[in-house]
Amino acid sequence: MMRAVWNGAVIAEAPRTRVVEGNHYFPQDAVRQEFLRGSSTRSLCPWKGVARYYTLTVDGMENPDAAWYYPGPWPLARLVRIKDHVAFWNGVRVEGTQEPKP
Repeated sequence: MMRAVWNGAVIAEAPRTRVVEGNHYFPQDAVRQEFLRGSSTRSLCPWKGVARYYTLTVDGMENPDAAWYYPGPWPLARLVRIKDHVAFWNGVRVEGTQEPKP
C-alpha cells in the first residue's frame, strides 16, 4: 500500500500509484479531500500541460501548493494516464510498497 503523509496525517492511500518522473500520482478517489483546498497557482510542463495545485491543511497547519494535478493532460501525457491523479511534494512523504498489478 502506498501512502502520502504530511504533518502526521495520511493524505492519500492506494494500492498502486502511477510514477512519472519520480513522482507518485495517486488516484483522485484515494486522496482525502478534507485535507485539500484549491489554489490559484498554475504551472506549465512542456509535455504534460497545465498543472493546478492544492494547499494541504492538517490540524491548522498549511502547506501551500503541496499537491498538484493535471485536469486536462496534453496528448503525450495521456499515455501515462495521470488524469484524475494527484502528486505531492514540499515535505509530503510518500511511503510504502506498490502492490502487484492484478
